[in-house]
Amino acid sequence: MALIIIIIIIIIIIIKFKTCGTIVFHVVLYRCETWSFTVREERRLGIYESRVLRRIFRSKRDEVARKWRKLRKEEFNDLYSSPNIIRVIKSRRTRWTGQVACMKGG
Repeated sequence: MALIIIIIIIIIIIIKFKTCGTIVFHVVLYRCETWSFTVREERRLGIYESRVLRRIFRSKRDEVARKWRKLRKEEFNDLYSSPNIIRVIKSRRTRWTGQVACMKGG
């Protein structure tokens, strides 16, 4: 019985994870190449990403203290293998800048 519950929880996490990657972050990153981007907005997007991932992965049971606790940023990086949202924005901006430079030169 416990194995079935664990399998169901894993399936739910996988579905939420794929939904987050395919829908939520694409909506958030729409036309991010043209944003004027400040340090404050970068920090806020990082907080947003952490909040979304924290809702997907929930909390973790600490066996030593026998309490539930929030996942740390390093643990998110272990669970979530995709690049963070800031890195994606910077790479899209670099690619877009190159495309604009080619259009002007050609």
